[in-house]
Amino acid sequence: MRLSVSHFTIKGLSMFQFLSFFFISFPDSSAHFLPSTFTSLLCLIAKALLVCNIGVNLLAEVILDVMKLKGWLASFLLLTVAMLSTTIGAFVGVNIGTDVSDMPSASNVVAVLKANQITHVRLYDANAHLLQALSNTGIEVIVGVTNEEVLRIGESPSAAAAWINKNVVAYVPSTNITAIAVGSEVLSTIPNVAPVLVPAMNSLHKALVAANLNFRVKVSTPQSMDIIPRPFPPSTATFNSSWNSTMYQLLQFLKNTNSSYMLNAYPYYGYTKGDGIFPIEYALFRPLPSVKQIVDPNTLFHYNSMFDAMVDATYYSIEALNFNNIPVVVTETGWPWFGGGNEPDATAENAETYNNNMIQRVLNDSGPPSQPAIAINTYIYELFNEDKRNGPVSEKNWGIFYTNGSTVYPLSFSASGQITGNSSGVFCVAKDGADSDKLQDGLSWACGQGGANCAAIQPGQPCYLPNNLKSHASYAFNDYYQKKHTSGGTCDFDGTATTTTKDPSYSSCIFAGSSNSSNGGMSLPPTALGPSGPFGASMNLQASSLKYLMSAIGVFLALVVL
Repeated sequence: MRLSVSHFTIKGLSMFQFLSFFFISFPDSSAHFLPSTFTSLLCLIAKALLVCNIGVNLLAEVILDVMKLKGWLASFLLLTVAMLSTTIGAFVGVNIGTDVSDMPSASNVVAVLKANQITHVRLYDANAHLLQALSNTGIEVIVGVTNEEVLRIGESPSAAAAWINKNVVAYVPSTNITAIAVGSEVLSTIPNVAPVLVPAMNSLHKALVAANLNFRVKVSTPQSMDIIPRPFPPSTATFNSSWNSTMYQLLQFLKNTNSSYMLNAYPYYGYTKGDGIFPIEYALFRPLPSVKQIVDPNTLFHYNSMFDAMVDATYYSIEALNFNNIPVVVTETGWPWFGGGNEPDATAENAETYNNNMIQRVLNDSGPPSQPAIAINTYIYELFNEDKRNGPVSEKNWGIFYTNGSTVYPLSFSASGQITGNSSGVFCVAKDGADSDKLQDGLSWACGQGGANCAAIQPGQPCYLPNNLKSHASYAFNDYYQKKHTSGGTCDFDGTATTTTKDPSYSSCIFAGSSNSSNGGMSLPPTALGPSGPFGASMNLQASSLKYLMSAIGVFLALVVL
C-alpha cells in the first residue's frame, strides 16, 4: 500500500509521528536500522506524541497502514541494497583454514586481518573462537557448514534451526556474518550426500527466516570445476548431466533467495592436469603472444586468462539449465608456492605472479567476456599454510602469510599496484663496490623510464641521507623492482644490483616492500559484491559504513515519498 502525504495531512499527522509509529510497531525491525539506544529514545518520544496528540482509533488505523506497508518496504530495501552494492566495486577476500600445527590464537588471526585491512573472510566451519574474535571488527564473514554436518542438517529441519541458533544468531550482529557456505565441493567429494544438499540449504534458509536474518545472511554451497566436465570452450560448457536434477534444484534455490553461485576455481590444476594444452602464461594471467591467443570459436570471445574462462564456463553452464542473473563468486582460488619433486610449477615465483595478477584483474571491476558488468568477487586460498593436510607437498603450501603475520612473498593488494612485503620478502639493492658510472646510469633510468618513485631520496626527504650514490641507487632499484618484478622486471641494472632478504629500511627511511611501511599490509580498496550483492559490500570499514549509511538514508527517503 502506498500512503500519500495528503493521507497524513488530513489526519493532522506529521512525518515524525509516522516514523515514531514505525518504531513502536516494529521495534525488532527498527533495531536493524538504528542503534538500540536511539531506537529506545524514539519509542519514548513516540509514546509521548500519542498521549498528547492523537486518539487510540487513529493510532490503530495508522499502525494497520504501516503493517500493510511493511512488505513493500522490505522489497524496496532489498532493491536499494542491491543497487548500492554495484557502486562500490569488487573485492578480494581470504579463506582461513585451521589445519595448522602452530595455528595462532583467534585474536592474533584477527590482528593479522586488521593489520592488513582484510575485510572479507571465509571460514570452513563455525569456529566459535574466530567468530567471537571477529566481533565488532566489521569484517564480513562467510561461515561454513562442514561436509560432515550436511547430512544431519539435510535430514532434520530441527538440526538446521539449532545450527543457525548456535552459529549465526548467537553472533549477529556483532560478528558480521553475511553468508553460509554449505559444505565444500559436496557433489565431487561426497556425492552420496547430494540428495540432501539442497534440502539442507532450504532448512537453513527457513531457520534464518524464522530468526529474521534471511535478508542479511545468504545461503549457498561451493562447488569445484570438476562438475563441468568440458569447460572449454566456455560457450558449450554444461554441468555433468548426472547432476542435472540436483543442479536445477540448487539454481532454483539461489534464484529464489537472491544468492550467488559459489565456485572454487583453480587454474593451477587446470594447467598442471591439462597435458600442455594451454600455456602457463594463460594460467598466470600473463600476456599471450598473438599466435597463442585463446578464443572461443562460437562466440569469438578472447580469454586472457584461464580464470576468466572458468568463470564464464560456469555462467554458460547455469544458462544451459535456463537460469540467469545468478552471480558467480569465486570462493577459492590461488597457487601453491612450494611442491614436491614432481610438482615443478608449485613455486613462490608462480604463486606470487598468479595472486598479484589475479588481484589486479578482480579489482578492475569487470566480469568475464559473457558477463562484463558482473564483477568477479574472489577469495584467495588461503591465509596460512595448512601443514596438517594430507596429500602432496603442494597441498600444504598455499598460504600467503606465515603464522607470525609476515607475507610469504610480496603482494600487491590494491588496484594501484602498491606492494606489500615484509622482512622475509625479497629486496633489490646496489652491490658493494659496484661501478659508480653504472650505478648513476641505473639510478637515472630507474627514476625516469623505469617508473620508480624517487621522491624519498630528494633533499629534505626521509631517504636523502646518507647522501651517497649507493644509498640512493638502492632505494630506486628496490622501488622499481617491487613494482615491476611480477611483470618481468629484474634486479640487475647492468650487474650493479642484487637481491636480498634483509630489509634495507632504516630510521624513517622505509623501503618499498617493508613490513614497517605505512603503505605495507594488504591495502584492500573499497569493495562490494556483484550486482545482486548477496554476501557483502565493502573491502574496508569506510566503504562498509558508507553502505549502511546510504541504506539508512534509503529507508528514510522511502518513508518520505510514501
